[in-house]
Amino acid sequence: MASSTQNAGEAPAIVWFRDDLRLFDNPALAAAAASGAPLVALYVLDDAAMGRWRPGGASRWWLHHSLSSLAADLSARGVPLVLRRGAADIALFSLLADTKARSVYWNRLYEPWAVRRDGEIKARLSAEGVKAQSFNASLLFEPSALRTAQGEPYRVFTPFWRACLARPAPETPLPAPARLRGAPAPQSETLEAWRLLPTKPDWAEGLRDTWRPGEAAAQAKLKEFAKARAARYGGARDALGEDGVSRLSPHLHFGEVSPRQVWRAVATQAQEAGAAYLRQLGWREFSRHLLFANPDMPEAPLDKSFARFPWREDGEGLAAWRKGRTGYPLVDAGMRELWRTGYMHNRARLVAASFLIKHLLIHWRDGEGWFWDTLVDADLANNAASWQWVAGCGADAAPYFRIFNPVLQGEKFDPGGAYVRRFVPELAKLEAKWIHRPWEAPKAVLEAAGVRLGETYPLPIVDHAKARARALAAYAER
Repeated sequence: MASSTQNAGEAPAIVWFRDDLRLFDNPALAAAAASGAPLVALYVLDDAAMGRWRPGGASRWWLHHSLSSLAADLSARGVPLVLRRGAADIALFSLLADTKARSVYWNRLYEPWAVRRDGEIKARLSAEGVKAQSFNASLLFEPSALRTAQGEPYRVFTPFWRACLARPAPETPLPAPARLRGAPAPQSETLEAWRLLPTKPDWAEGLRDTWRPGEAAAQAKLKEFAKARAARYGGARDALGEDGVSRLSPHLHFGEVSPRQVWRAVATQAQEAGAAYLRQLGWREFSRHLLFANPDMPEAPLDKSFARFPWREDGEGLAAWRKGRTGYPLVDAGMRELWRTGYMHNRARLVAASFLIKHLLIHWRDGEGWFWDTLVDADLANNAASWQWVAGCGADAAPYFRIFNPVLQGEKFDPGGAYVRRFVPELAKLEAKWIHRPWEAPKAVLEAAGVRLGETYPLPIVDHAKARARALAAYAER
């Protein structure tokens, strides 16, 4: 139900949207609506505050469509979505002056730049007599609520997750407000003027074919996954050729669905069988808590001994990895899935990341940066924590001697080659026996499949055994 009636002189409230682009289970929106004040919704694109970690190309594509969806949902309820670009404090206080609003509501961010900025804004609002309220909408538990017996943040996942499970279950998700009142619409920029979508070349065709951003799509995807697939997630999540994962990660990142909604849906529908998926939600939570406690995690290794690690400068190797031209079919399939769809299956992410770091000895930050630009679910905490985990320099990290063999990983998790055939079509006609090791296939088999190594598909850019030995030696010297 919507209303736009406003009494003369009645001060509106501003709802500042950030990574919470939804109406359901949105504590800031619910509190603002409950206040009875007419509402103005605000979104600020503050690239400068994020520095190097401004949204990448794929994230900007998603953001455009997610904001368009949110604006339509709010407009249907009589509330305008005001778009402003630039420094968040300037945009917010300018809107306060324009609307004469006396209260501001938002849901908290936990990235280091946001924590610092939001603290300064809240102090200034308080000093000017403007009511400011913030809420937790993106985590199951606040970072301050989970500490070790020594009062320190957790650095190991298993005790962290045990502590999560020992707490009362996450709160029941909030319904969307039954009634909203909109204030007169102040001046707004347009999404089109922000130029978040690619122009020439238009590289987003695969994203358009794969995804539908927005809260309605997120809710539908969660409902289908919780009902039909969450119970078998534990056994299906690593099967590269199957639809065994939820693909909710970009919807979670942009806040089109909340972690509490996901928790409640999976726990209700899948019950005990959903524990494996809830544990993955726990890893997302763990990464956020790590970043909150270690603000430099995207740039610096948590294990400081890695500051001296002998990373290699290898422009050709990095380019081959980015393009999916390493000569290892599973690695290449993952990298091409990423480029085409803005997403990569988690098992392929592990293998591709391990290949860059350990086969090529290229700095994990180079991989982190590429994923940041190309993933629709690029999340600062998850991205940094995951790359450090694979590199062995993060919290609860993989042991340095774990160096994934791309051939064996492919044969185990893509035994029929369905994943490789989909994203590396030049190998599509190759027999399953050889599809993960085409350089070992007999000449007649390659000819029958139309594969000419070094021409239609590259030979391996490194030998696995030699690369493994080189990596072990480098790790031993750090």
